[in-house]
Amino acid sequence: MPPNSSSAAVNATDLKDNEITPIEMTSKNKLRWYEPETKILWVNVIFIVTLHVISLYYFITFPYTEHKILLVWSEYFNLIIILLKYFFFLILSKINKYFFFSGTNYPSVQYTALITTYIHGFGIVAGAHRLWAHRSYKAKLPFRIILALCFFSTGQNSIFNWVRDHRVHHKYTDTEADPHDSTRGFWFSHVGWLMIKKKDEVRQRGRGIDMTDILEDPVVQFFDRYFSIINPMLSFVVPVFIPVYFFNQSLKWTIVTQIFMRYPWLLNITWSVNSFAHMFGYHSYDKSIRPTQNIFVSFVTGGEGWHNYHHVFPWDYKANEFKSFWFNPTSLYLDMFHKLGLIYDLRRATPDHIHKLAERKGDGTHHSQHKFSQKAVDCS
Repeated sequence: MPPNSSSAAVNATDLKDNEITPIEMTSKNKLRWYEPETKILWVNVIFIVTLHVISLYYFITFPYTEHKILLVWSEYFNLIIILLKYFFFLILSKINKYFFFSGTNYPSVQYTALITTYIHGFGIVAGAHRLWAHRSYKAKLPFRIILALCFFSTGQNSIFNWVRDHRVHHKYTDTEADPHDSTRGFWFSHVGWLMIKKKDEVRQRGRGIDMTDILEDPVVQFFDRYFSIINPMLSFVVPVFIPVYFFNQSLKWTIVTQIFMRYPWLLNITWSVNSFAHMFGYHSYDKSIRPTQNIFVSFVTGGEGWHNYHHVFPWDYKANEFKSFWFNPTSLYLDMFHKLGLIYDLRRATPDHIHKLAERKGDGTHHSQHKFSQKAVDCS
């Protein structure tokens, strides 16, 4: 691992503007990505693998997209697609036969799943991440409830656990105490860390994180208290019930798109911040840390891929320097809700400080160091 990995501390009691806390930790015997250091969580492994196998099958064989995949890949990959389809057919044909085909509007169920994905994702990006983990703005009660509903529709962890792990990640980025340490490799930082028990170092550092603000938030406490009921209902039952009952969509294809397409897609774009945005991209603001500026991740996550900036200024509600349309729609929505009076006290890094820090610590890719890029930003 880099000898001087650093990031900003994000404890609720010690968030300070423009402060970057260096963290130095040593690793005696660094394991390879495929070597589990702790006990394997076989339930998680089986669930994640099964979900993705079924998801891949339906992504390939879904009636609306099947011919598009074959058209794009036919010249070089047609044989591979045929073999994959045959392989998955052998495995899943028994499951598939219990559903009935109907005259379904296939694009409609896919678009519904896509819209649902970004509504749910808003609960992660604007809620668990920018509001609760980093306190980058304050929200009134109705909006906090909306964010909690959106977050609990993602099929992920409780808000308390999500926030605690994220604060640990920021305080001990890419060290032994980071839950998804990217120095362990792409696989580990993307999903492997969910397949094994947390290391003692991670647990110990997690217990030292100040979570007073979360424990005192009545919205968080209510939703977390009934996590085992609310989470599956909002994540899997409601997304299937609404399209079928109110819009007369096919039960089979609603289940396919909402559970076996939307859900794994949402998981993977969330995980991509920990993997892609820690390995591929520029270090425009601080070249001494691993998090990067990754436009692809920003596009699929609604603005979370400007990760080098975010680790330098974790308390900035935009998680990005640019105007809202620069692959950062979440900030655009937050600006809108601010004008509606639902959120307030938005925290923002000053342009002067950003430019000075980028010039001093960045890798030279910051737009202020390139005339053409500077003009484009000025025009925004």
